[in-house]
Amino acid sequence: MKAISDDCERFISFPPGHLYSSKQGGLRRWYNPQWFLEKIPSTPYDPIVLREAFEKAVLKRLMTGVPFGVLLSGGLDSSLVAAVACRYLAKSEAARQWGSQLHTFCVGLEGSPDLKAAREVADYLGTHHHEFHFTVQEGIDALEEVIYHIETYDVTTVRASTPMFLMSRKIKSLGVKLVLSGEGLDEIFGGYLYFHKAPNKEEFHQETCQKIKGLHLYDISLGC
Repeated sequence: MKAISDDCERFISFPPGHLYSSKQGGLRRWYNPQWFLEKIPSTPYDPIVLREAFEKAVLKRLMTGVPFGVLLSGGLDSSLVAAVACRYLAKSEAARQWGSQLHTFCVGLEGSPDLKAAREVADYLGTHHHEFHFTVQEGIDALEEVIYHIETYDVTTVRASTPMFLMSRKIKSLGVKLVLSGEGLDEIFGGYLYFHKAPNKEEFHQETCQKIKGLHLYDISLGC
């Protein structure tokens, strides 16, 4: 957008799951998952099916031809991703190319709880853990560049993107080309605290769908 800002009257976000056709007059959705209509699912909850689907999703991302790792905060979401990746890495093609020990990464201010929690999980899983620190001043100094890249002044997004930006620089310097993360699980499973106040299961489900639909504007944009 920055390159053509002087030639356009307005900008809109290109929504995920869409294609653009000038002949048909604009955007058209091609990806239509069942949840997109926000209908209450009727399939009974099955923890085995859920676990298998989650593991398959992680395993699919291990089919890569470049060095990779996992962003590990020590929370439930990223810890589960790291655990599954560790379990299957030794059997994957990636292990033959880059080694069977998973690389994990965490960033934070000195003494932050995320660093401590991530270190505990990494020690338990036996990963090659990389712990990065930054100062408040380094965060402030990076703000202009962060906003330039994420193309938004949204306070929450800028705040979350700043440590991610600093960590991404260091990960790139190690030659790592791809990272997995736990982004999206809070939206899918209603992990944020305010979900506890949902008045009923219907509104709970609708809110999770709305959060997923907006991921490309916030959480996922942090890694772009």
